[in-house]
Amino acid sequence: MKDPRDIIKRPVITERTSDMMAEKKYVFEVELRANKTEIKLAIESIFKVKVTKVNTLRMPAKPKRYGRHAGYTSEWKKAIVSLSADSKELEFFESV
Repeated sequence: MKDPRDIIKRPVITERTSDMMAEKKYVFEVELRANKTEIKLAIESIFKVKVTKVNTLRMPAKPKRYGRHAGYTSEWKKAIVSLSADSKELEFFESV
């Protein structure tokens, strides 16, 4: 099995995701090849909470320009994790 910290790369903190935190939904950037079961087990082992649902979506690469040089950003995967009602808030996000 993969290390949970290799599956979960970083939290995605925006205005929209901070509004979702009131509903106990948290957004993470995850490994591109990780599936929902691996993401669920990784979140439960790192934060010691109960996950009820995991939604994933792939964010496509976008074309970007820097002067006359053109290229693409990296493709990445986003996971929206819903926690159970009796789970505690993630202390990772309490300072936000």
